[in-house]
Amino acid sequence: MRRTARLLAGTALAVAAAAPATAAEAGRLDVYPSTVAPGGQVSVSTAACGDSGATGDAGAVGAGTFTLAPSAHEGEATGQFRVPPSAQPGTYEILARCAEGDRQVAGDLVVALSAVHEAAHEQVQPRGSVKTGVGGGLGPDPVQTAAGVAALAVAAAGGTWLLHRRARGDGI
Repeated sequence: MRRTARLLAGTALAVAAAAPATAAEAGRLDVYPSTVAPGGQVSVSTAACGDSGATGDAGAVGAGTFTLAPSAHEGEATGQFRVPPSAQPGTYEILARCAEGDRQVAGDLVVALSAVHEAAHEQVQPRGSVKTGVGGGLGPDPVQTAAGVAALAVAAAGGTWLLHRRARGDGI
């Protein structure tokens, strides 16, 4: 009796765990690219609506509504919209309501000022100097920098010559 109960409990858990994963696959809105700069073009697709198509809503980002039409991929609807140039950086929810039934799916869109760097997950290295108020008396002028390096070289050579004479006992 216990063995049967364990078997049934295990089967029920396996079914319960698999059901949300299947529903999530069919009930999502794919947004490409997922990160875009203001003024960029965005494509969306979903298999949740089948070949019936859908009405998209990008009002959260300020783009309004758009149409998802059946695509060349069987059972999938696709559509496009343009993010307004005035869109502020942030994460926005894009919705699609299926033409048949009351099914609605959602996907996230990230608006970033530098979408190329955000999408590639690259770090931007800083360039230039930092104004700390310390050092830099000569400034960035290459002629003055060369003169300073030459003065240091002459001082180093003279110091070495004096130390050499002192070590030989010639005196200063």
